Amino acid sequence: MGEEKKKQKRVLDPNSAAYKLNQIIINHYKEVQEAKDRGEKIAWCSSNFPQEIFQTLGIKVCYPENQAAAIAARGAGERLCSESEGDGYSNDICAYARISLAYMKLKDAPEQNMPQPDLLLCCNNICNCMIKWYENIAKELNIPLIMIDIPFNPDYEVSDTQVDYVKGQFLAAIKQLEEITGKKWDDEKFKKVMETSSRTSRAWLEATGYTKYKPSPLNGFDLLNHMAVAVCARGTVEAAEAFETLVQEYKKAVKDGTSTFRGEEQHRIMFEGIACWPHLRATFNGLKSRGINMVATIYADAFGFIYNDLDSLIRAYCNVPNAINLEHARDKRIAIAKNTGAEGLLVHTNRSCKLWSGFMYEMSRQIGEECNIPVTSFDGDQADPRNFSEAQYNTRVQALTEIMEVNKEGK
Repeated sequence: MGEEKKKQKRVLDPNSAAYKLNQIIINHYKEVQEAKDRGEKIAWCSSNFPQEIFQTLGIKVCYPENQAAAIAARGAGERLCSESEGDGYSNDICAYARISLAYMKLKDAPEQNMPQPDLLLCCNNICNCMIKWYENIAKELNIPLIMIDIPFNPDYEVSDTQVDYVKGQFLAAIKQLEEITGKKWDDEKFKKVMETSSRTSRAWLEATGYTKYKPSPLNGFDLLNHMAVAVCARGTVEAAEAFETLVQEYKKAVKDGTSTFRGEEQHRIMFEGIACWPHLRATFNGLKSRGINMVATIYADAFGFIYNDLDSLIRAYCNVPNAINLEHARDKRIAIAKNTGAEGLLVHTNRSCKLWSGFMYEMSRQIGEECNIPVTSFDGDQADPRNFSEAQYNTRVQALTEIMEVNKEGK
């Protein structure tokens, strides 16, 4: 009887944002599989590849990063990482890559299955590990790889030269995809996709911005769950409507004084880095048990792309957090921390993400000084559970809590 009541409580209102967002993810995998079954060519795609290209062409894609995060969150990260390591891949490379390379070989993971690719779409504005990861898959499966190279930007603005360089690749990718799939480009549809994608992004960024309220109307970890839709469905009306529903729910929560953060919000922090998916419950409970809400993270905002035309679209993809210099990346984070009133910074030193973690020591020091907040870090991994210690995590969070309490008493 008790279990039956729990099941009933978990039933979501079909009009709620949570239900709509969940259905988008379910339909996303379903539609890709249906396209594959119809004999259409489907792609595996890196998360910050310009989705407007394949959305306009009507090509179905799925995201190995999303799949790897889901597999890790459901407890199978170590199994697939070990499979890749047994094939000779070093455990020093990204755990998302190891999981993906293992899945390419096994072709089955009940935690999150998706069809095998006929082609690959890769963009290295995330990291250069993506290149070798996708090159290996292309070689092993003997399928085409379409690559868009976005250089690291040492300046604050994206130059016209960089826009021209990336635009040439953008147009070349369209031509390649037309040849591979037999589908034809439509400029009018492209304009509509851009409008929808910007609409989705505006709603998503407005939703993430509601953490500025005190107390926040949302538990910040909600953003980590919802962002999968921002990755895989930005160009769809369904995603735009779901995020607009989310905004309305947060707006009502502010008015009613309610929140999805259960408990008293005693402290507000910025969380830096990719979520520790295999230990999401432990990382969340370590904060919640101390009355800490995560109200700031650049990770969620990284998938909101606002633009008006092709040139500004390209500038947006050149401005993702991992493709910009330390000072620009720092200033973006400082703005988020100040806007949300973060009282501390908790940094995930992610073994998988060398680029992100490598410059965080200096960046977090500068953020802490500029915002006058304490900073601490913990060791972990986005998908390999072996690189995390719950005891260490709780010790670091406890130390951060004590400093924030002292600071509050001083004020």
